[in-house]
Amino acid sequence: MPTYDYACKKCGHRFEVFQSMKDPVLTTCPRCEQESLQRLIGAGAGLVFKGSGFYLTDYKKSAVTPPSNGGGDSSRTSAANGEKADRSGTQAPKAPAAEKPAVP
Repeated sequence: MPTYDYACKKCGHRFEVFQSMKDPVLTTCPRCEQESLQRLIGAGAGLVFKGSGFYLTDYKKSAVTPPSNGGGDSSRTSAANGEKADRSGTQAPKAPAAEKPAVP
């Protein structure tokens, strides 16, 4: 149901009413009780987008696809840790990190 704005010509009281489109236009002001109400023409409510909605990017495939487990180039770089795989398909061990001296 739409919300209609009304204003009284006599006392200037303005208010909103939630009513059906089939309901008759109100004419009596609730404040001064005079037959001087006028229904105002409004711009209406704007669109309100709530939630994730449907956007152009919702169904796009990602530009980066994870490497498959079977076959292919075994010299790929692992996205997780930046290590290169050797020819057997196993990860090459990382070089040991330099130890930091203990701070007293």
